[in-house]
Amino acid sequence: MFKVGILTASDKGYIGERVDESGEVICSIMKDKGYSIERKTIVPDDIDSIFREIVTMADDVKVDLILTTGGTGFSLRDVTPEATIKACDRMANGISEAIRYYSLQITPRAMLSRGVSGIRNRTLIINLPGSPKAVRESLDFILDSIHHGLEILTGAGGECARK
Repeated sequence: MFKVGILTASDKGYIGERVDESGEVICSIMKDKGYSIERKTIVPDDIDSIFREIVTMADDVKVDLILTTGGTGFSLRDVTPEATIKACDRMANGISEAIRYYSLQITPRAMLSRGVSGIRNRTLIINLPGSPKAVRESLDFILDSIHHGLEILTGAGGECARK
């Protein structure tokens, strides 16, 4: 069972002015798929707060997967990708490219997502969109492949080359 951290970046959610629907959707889907939710938190749209929480989840809590939601758009306060890049040792660009590719088939506005994906030590970090609907669609599309990637990253699976 892989351990998951869920991070919502939202100024309004952080101060209790907005319900964290997207974080709840992530939590529900991941539990249904058999993942263990180790930490779920809301932080303000601030690069240092987001970075510190990613580092805490990866280095201290030692989750296998961090799923973020929010902060990937064009607003000046949308800095989740920058915080994620700062926290990563290696990037996993194909994951975010796949999410955008799939989402573009649903809405042309998917091209406005700046989400990234990367790896910190043995933790995979994926920026998901901010809306509950887009979170659900994205996870439905990527989860099978992500599970295999986590097996490789954590040493729980074999090589990823096709035979």
